[in-house]
Amino acid sequence: MLREIIRIDEDKCNGCGQCVPNCVEGALQVIDGKVRLVSELMCDGLGACIGYCPEGAITIEKREAKPFDEVVVMNNKVPGHSHSHNGGSCPGSRERIIKPASVNPRPDFADMPSQLTHWPVQMHLINPGSPAYRNADLLLAADCVAFSLGSFHNDFLKGRSLAIACPKLDHGTETYIEKLVSLIDTAKVNTITVMMMEVPCCGGLLQMVKTAMGRATVKVPVKAVTVSIDGKILKNEWI
Repeated sequence: MLREIIRIDEDKCNGCGQCVPNCVEGALQVIDGKVRLVSELMCDGLGACIGYCPEGAITIEKREAKPFDEVVVMNNKVPGHSHSHNGGSCPGSRERIIKPASVNPRPDFADMPSQLTHWPVQMHLINPGSPAYRNADLLLAADCVAFSLGSFHNDFLKGRSLAIACPKLDHGTETYIEKLVSLIDTAKVNTITVMMMEVPCCGGLLQMVKTAMGRATVKVPVKAVTVSIDGKILKNEWI
C-alpha cells in the first residue's frame, strides 16, 4: 500500500542512536554504525523520532510499504527491555501515581463555565467547513491534555476552536492531515496551537500539522505547547 513512512539518510546519520529510544514502537536500531528501520510493519509513519535526530537524517516520505501492524509491535516488546530512556516499553503507558496539588476551595467553582463553543471536536468527526472553524484560532489538543492540565479551559481553550486527536491510538490519521489542510486553506484559520503531552508518541500531533503546512497553500503561525503528565507547561513557543 502507498503510505507515509520514515526514511533515514545514511549519509547524514552518524549512528548516535538518539532517535532509537524515542521510537516507542521499537522500529529503529543501530546496526553497523547506522540507524536502521528494522521493520516497515513497526513504523506508524507519524515521525515522533524526527525531532531527536541532531543531523536531520530522518524524514517522512510517501511510498509503497507494508501497513503498520500494532500486533507485531506488541509481540516484539520484550519484558524488561526498554525502548526509552525512562524505562518500560512506552513512556506514555508507564504507570505513575500523581499527587494533585492542593487547591483552595472556591465557592463559585461549580459555576465555572466551560469554554467549549462547538461540537463535535474529535478529528474524525469534525467538519472543516463548519462556521466554528472559519477564521478561528485553532486549538489542536492531544486527548489527554485536558485531563492533565487543570487550567485548560480558561488558559488555552477560551477564544479558540477545538479539535482533539491521539496520534498514538487513532487510525487513519492521513484523514487528519487532509482536514488540517482544509482548515488552513479553506476555513482560513488564523493560528494553530498544538497541545501535546510530554510523551514521545504525542509529537506525532505536531508532525501532522507540519505535514499539513507543507501541503497547504497558505501559511499560518503555529505554536507548540507541551504539558507534563503532572500538569505543568514544559514548553509554550511559536515554531
